[in-house]
Amino acid sequence: MAVRPGLWPALLGIVLAAWLHGTGAQQSATVANPVPGANPDLLPHFLVEPEDVYIVKNKPVLLVCKAMPATQIFFKCNGEWVRQVDHVIERSTDDSSGLPAMEVRINVSRQQVEKVFGLEEYWCQCVAWSSSGTTKSQKAYIRIAYLRKNFEQEPLAKEVSLEQGIVLPCRPPEGIPPAEVEWLRNEDLVDPSLDPNVYITREHSLVVRQARLADTANYTCVAKNIVARRRSASAAVIVYVDGSWSPWSKWSACGLDCTHWRSRECSDPAPRNGGEECRGADLDTRNCTSDLCVHTASGPEDVALYVGLIAVAVCLLLLLLVLILVYCRKKEGLDSDVADSSILTSGFQPVSIKPSKADNPHLLTIQPDLSTTTTTCQGNLCPRQDGPSPKFQLANGHLLSPLGGGRHTLHHSSPTSEAEDFVSRLSTQNYFRSLPRGTSNMTYGTFNFLGGRLMIPNTGISLLIPPDAIPRGKIYEIYLTLHKPEDVRLPLAGCQTLLSPIVSCGPPGVLLTRPVILAMDHCGEPCPESWSLRLKKQSCEGSWEDVLHLGEEAPSHLYYCQLEAGACYVFTEQLGRFALVGEALSVAATKRLKLLLFAPVACTSLEYNIRVYCLHDTHDALKEVVQLEKQLGGQLIQEPRVLHFKDSYHNLRLSIHDVPSSLWKSKLLVSYQEIPFYHIWNGTQQYLHCTFTLERVSPSTSDLACKVWVWQVEGDGQSFNINFNITKDTRFAELLALESEGGVPALVGPSAFKIPFLIRQKIITSLDPPCSRGADWRTLAQKLHLDSHLSFFASKPSPTAMILNLWEARHFPNGNLSQLAAAVAGLGQPDAGLFTVSEAEC
Repeated sequence: MAVRPGLWPALLGIVLAAWLHGTGAQQSATVANPVPGANPDLLPHFLVEPEDVYIVKNKPVLLVCKAMPATQIFFKCNGEWVRQVDHVIERSTDDSSGLPAMEVRINVSRQQVEKVFGLEEYWCQCVAWSSSGTTKSQKAYIRIAYLRKNFEQEPLAKEVSLEQGIVLPCRPPEGIPPAEVEWLRNEDLVDPSLDPNVYITREHSLVVRQARLADTANYTCVAKNIVARRRSASAAVIVYVDGSWSPWSKWSACGLDCTHWRSRECSDPAPRNGGEECRGADLDTRNCTSDLCVHTASGPEDVALYVGLIAVAVCLLLLLLVLILVYCRKKEGLDSDVADSSILTSGFQPVSIKPSKADNPHLLTIQPDLSTTTTTCQGNLCPRQDGPSPKFQLANGHLLSPLGGGRHTLHHSSPTSEAEDFVSRLSTQNYFRSLPRGTSNMTYGTFNFLGGRLMIPNTGISLLIPPDAIPRGKIYEIYLTLHKPEDVRLPLAGCQTLLSPIVSCGPPGVLLTRPVILAMDHCGEPCPESWSLRLKKQSCEGSWEDVLHLGEEAPSHLYYCQLEAGACYVFTEQLGRFALVGEALSVAATKRLKLLLFAPVACTSLEYNIRVYCLHDTHDALKEVVQLEKQLGGQLIQEPRVLHFKDSYHNLRLSIHDVPSSLWKSKLLVSYQEIPFYHIWNGTQQYLHCTFTLERVSPSTSDLACKVWVWQVEGDGQSFNINFNITKDTRFAELLALESEGGVPALVGPSAFKIPFLIRQKIITSLDPPCSRGADWRTLAQKLHLDSHLSFFASKPSPTAMILNLWEARHFPNGNLSQLAAAVAGLGQPDAGLFTVSEAEC
């Protein structure tokens, strides 16, 4: 059908308007819209349509359309027409039909695609016009290709026996397009088509049906797409063979001693790759009755010989019994009792050693070496051993006046050698072989029924041993240890994360008649709706068990926990190794990270390193980094800050900005550094940090001004404004001065407690019985904001003692006795003199 030239622009405008207003929803397939009455054979049809494509890095992509017959072709992307100047057009005529043809190209850049926000993907399609109508091509989707660095799950090392199945899981990093996965065995490609014993699942796990010795190798999961190729950490797989005995050899000839033997070897198969040795003997001997073994009649000389040998054996046995009795008599002198109430009336006196009574059993899990210790006391409450022993008196002052200002503790004559000796004695026990061999993260002391306290300075870790927790007549040597996470294997499943240090107190298995209280920091933001918190304890066999689910405690349980904003206090009647583990219930669950910036105290070269640490917001983690930086010669250059790290699977990014180019040059080749999410969330890796290296333009440059940003992708962030002189500015150094936390790691007896012993006993006696007016332990718990634990306190023989013990654990050494006194005095007890101590009672 011919169209007059003058009508063509009007017709094209009508067709375009009809397409704009009447097409409705976009179609992904080719759609034709003919003009009414036009020849449908002359509608455009596409020879080339745009196809889905990926943008790699910053390289633009090319989309091509070709249609015939066609007088106009335009691209439309995400509902908007592409400008005419962005089209590259080629016109031609088909030789066979003489119809006009047109080919159009456009480039799409990464910036255009990134401007599209939300769930809609970026798409383009082309529209071709002819005299008979319009035709729309299929949609082509343009996506930005990427492949993240971190695997969601990496294969782990395994040791398997021969012919056992092997499964190595692998979840590749997130990417577009999805990554393809292949496996390497000792850097050689694993091809399941060549080895029927191996296959790869749809979840990308490598499965070996039956392990062979040849399968011992390092396995690596490789993920790749059009952007990059990533390698997981290699997993060492060891296929071991347990040894097995060969058949017994034939019996040997009968010897002169009337025995013969046979042998076997551990060679069928021999143990390989760490497999177990054969169990049992490799040589077997028996009596024989062969003709070669001839017995002669015994004469009188033989009888006399046998009688003499029997007599000698009897004498040796009697001598051994006598030696055992003498040793036991001497050992009885080492048993001990504890001096009685004189200790309460004269401060803390040395433990007197005297022979124990017959009915007094002696329980020592680890024997204390009492022969090399002396008693050293500070203050005016503990007299010298060779002087008089005045009575301790309580003045008629405040009802909770402390026992003077002195410290009373049991010191060892040689602390360093004693500590090494103590560790060496512990290391002989199987359970203690994982204890640290140094003494900086370990403390110990010898305790009796008076109780005491152990502290690891500057870590927030302590163990309170209340009075009467140790049975009377017993003396225990108790230790407290902080472990490095890499030294203790704590298995974490799913979204679980370590929130506290791993702490041991022991020895395990000792008898306790009252709960002790273990205090330690944690870095979780306590929110019942976001966390599931569990207390884990390691058994003597090495496995970890959940002994307490916080929020679901039973009053009669062996364990109980008071959780506060930055610390937890664990009541336990069994010593052992503990850790607090959290599992996120939502993305609102957060951990507190302490951000620290360190740099060299002295800079002798042009390079200057700024180290940014991201660690748990706990005292023990801070102590480790401070000690490490002291060894490296570093100093704090900014005030520490706290970042809330969410369970969102997003990494932590660090960047440096605004470095004056005229004075400094940054050696960072990328826009930011990144710490993987799992490295932080797992909580078992120490000293996580990134280093920014700057270079001075001139050796005389000493002033540095820049910004350091630390943020979680789609989460919380912090900015540090650095402005100081690298040669003489030390104003932030004193912020990390480690405090003494009471000065002495081990306190024994009354000096370990803020509340005087006799006043404590009077409070317990008065508040334990129920009172109709509410003047009892329940009201005291409410005043101290501990009323959420009433059921636990009520399950104990003395609820008041539990409350006072928890107060001691929370407030030592800087607790305010006045506030506690006000809470006790406000209970309305009728006897005003109930909490005073007379000289007669002293």
